[in-house]
Amino acid sequence: MSRGDASMGDRGTTADVRRFRVPVGRLIAMTPVGIVVGTLCALCLWGISALAGLIEHLVWDDLASALGVSSADRWWIVAVLTVTGLLVGLVVRYVPGHAGDDPATVELVSTPLAPRVVPGLAIAAILSLAGGVSLGPENPIIAINAALIVAIGARLVPKVAVPEWTGLSTAATIGALFGTPVAAALMLSEANAGDSRVPLWNRLYVPMVAAATGSFIILRFTDLDMSIGLPAEQVGGVVDVLVAIAIAVAAAAIGVVAAALFGPLHRLLHRALPNPILLITCAGAVLGLLGALGGTITLFKGLDEMKDLPDRMATTTALGFLAFAGIKLVALMIASAAGFRGGRIFPAVFVGVALGFAVHAGLPDLPLVITVASAAVGIVVVATRNGWVSLFLGLAVVPQWDLLVPLLFATLAAWLVVANAPAFRAEPLDEDRTIDRLPEGG
Repeated sequence: MSRGDASMGDRGTTADVRRFRVPVGRLIAMTPVGIVVGTLCALCLWGISALAGLIEHLVWDDLASALGVSSADRWWIVAVLTVTGLLVGLVVRYVPGHAGDDPATVELVSTPLAPRVVPGLAIAAILSLAGGVSLGPENPIIAINAALIVAIGARLVPKVAVPEWTGLSTAATIGALFGTPVAAALMLSEANAGDSRVPLWNRLYVPMVAAATGSFIILRFTDLDMSIGLPAEQVGGVVDVLVAIAIAVAAAAIGVVAAALFGPLHRLLHRALPNPILLITCAGAVLGLLGALGGTITLFKGLDEMKDLPDRMATTTALGFLAFAGIKLVALMIASAAGFRGGRIFPAVFVGVALGFAVHAGLPDLPLVITVASAAVGIVVVATRNGWVSLFLGLAVVPQWDLLVPLLFATLAAWLVVANAPAFRAEPLDEDRTIDRLPEGG
């Protein structure tokens, strides 16, 4: 190539970059849109969580007290989970839209649902959260916010495409769920959405505005804190890195086994009990029996419950912590496979934290912060298939910055275990009903 040709090629490349550069004026104009989306998504999450918390208090505290029973009584746990299953089954069967997708078969983010599906999905999610089902709010609330934001945004600002509205609502909701926009930034940067010729932070700017607003709003309304309050320990040596790798690999291996069993379990349950009312009611009864076996600490999404684990160190053995983790993992698989509406990330974090306490109880010379954070990273890698989010959650549970390097090595090692393993997701059944969705293009 001649010097002239090379010069023309360079000029062409430069012109190409300029052509795809996002105008600053558009970013400024979209900033209020990001703020509004972040606010709406955070308020929706807060409203659903608050309503679920109110119902939870009425059922598990007030009603139990009025009946003269303890919320920890085994028969009460079985009764509440069974009734919860019946109610969720009725919603899935009869409410328009069937409360959205079968949660076992979808990713965390999927094509937006039609707005008519939102009421049923919200009711099913609130009942599941309040009733003690071992699922978190992440999948339903992301789907609900995406459906609402896309429907409203496409009507008010039709020039913005559906995928862009979906990205804004997802970023805002993730920022609100975890109380920080960092998780949304990590997930979006890994997704690599948009035109790769546009600089990354031009693509991330408006979603980060939404995520930052969502996290700000939720922290103003709630006391969200994922830390379990472990005392700081000096870590970071070679031995600590090797221990973190070994524990994360072991936790990831446990998760991979669960993921491999999840699809067959899903097919077995739906073919044995094709009626959703009967299936989810029976699953609720089984969840109740598991809860009666493990106690109330193994119920609900697990965020608050995992903060009780440090107080049990003096009275619980390694086998006891393993039992908590095993019961929670089985409950998570049954709840999701049977059709309860909820996400798998928060319960998976509880499983990892309980595994970390089990390791420390069996090998007390190992730093507790290492065993807990690395086990959480290992299991969450399986649940999310996202290394950045797994690393972030490990540090959120044990917020000690000198854990960053050991946990990064732990994440990389766990990823090698997960890379070619089955995803923690079931294939849709042939007889699954079609869910109303918004069109991809607008």
